[in-house]
Amino acid sequence: MKTLAITVLLTLALALTACTGNDNNGSNGGASAPVANVPAVEAPTTPPQDDNNENEAYEPTTRTITDREGYELTIPLEINTIVTLGPTNAEILVALGVADRIIATDSFAADVVGLGADIPRSFGIMDFDVEYVMDLMPDILVVTGIARIGGDSPLEPLANIGISIVHMPTSQSLQGIYDDIRFLADITGTEAAAEAVIAEMQAEFDAVAAIAATITTTRTVYFEVSPAPWMFSLGNGTFLHEIIQLTGATNIFGDQEGWISVSEEDLLELNPDVILTSTDFLPDPIGEIAERPGFDAITAVQNGDIFQIGTAVSNRASPNVVIALRQIAEAVFPEYFCPNCDL
Repeated sequence: MKTLAITVLLTLALALTACTGNDNNGSNGGASAPVANVPAVEAPTTPPQDDNNENEAYEPTTRTITDREGYELTIPLEINTIVTLGPTNAEILVALGVADRIIATDSFAADVVGLGADIPRSFGIMDFDVEYVMDLMPDILVVTGIARIGGDSPLEPLANIGISIVHMPTSQSLQGIYDDIRFLADITGTEAAAEAVIAEMQAEFDAVAAIAATITTTRTVYFEVSPAPWMFSLGNGTFLHEIIQLTGATNIFGDQEGWISVSEEDLLELNPDVILTSTDFLPDPIGEIAERPGFDAITAVQNGDIFQIGTAVSNRASPNVVIALRQIAEAVFPEYFCPNCDL
């Protein structure tokens, strides 16, 4: 039971970095933007003198940006080597076509499709190996919000030797995901790729919304992020809530905000038509839900409308949320979105 508890809590920590309340739409909750220990490598204030040609134009090699957390830092103009913390960051960079620049990532990115097989995926997110990253000396280190738990001190040695640290807190909205993609595209010089990725995502959203507009029935949905006894779900202000709405369904916790703890009593009272779960560490997550005491009174359980949604595609704020969109749409309204599917 202790191992299960640790696994659930770590899974929640990774999936719910957004619990901090940062809307990550380019702002920092209205507070003054924090200023991190910026790397020591900065563009010189005056051009270096060349005895042979004093009039030669000086070309800077760095620029100053503000990252998605609101930190101001200096980054190289040309970024060729990247270390990432957090599989979401890795998935966005892969979608932008710069997987070949990633030289190392964390163990939770082991399932990210598109990364080279020889890329080290050995260090953790909360206890990553600072000395190892120092030896790699990447142009930038892209970190998730969870890396700051306990303070910024683990990152300071890296900033002090000139490694640019880019903070990417988990986005809570689909627009936030678009903004993340465009931000990473800007610093990697892949703006055209970003617009193509976003256009493809928007086309998927529009296609699902067009079908949903023809649906005349209403179905209520409970999305379970973590199973009993630590049951977590989601309300409005999350990209999964937006996705559920796009399919034409109704989130039973849509009147609540963010990622929320729920009780079995809540579910029995709200009686959802469909139950979705992103749990993947239990042998049979669907059966576990169906066999909970008293759940046989829930409409979704009675009708066998319990479905497993991909953990990675539904819990990571990356372009792959379009896969979760299709999975949810087909599970909730199969007669509209997948009439020939045998769910």
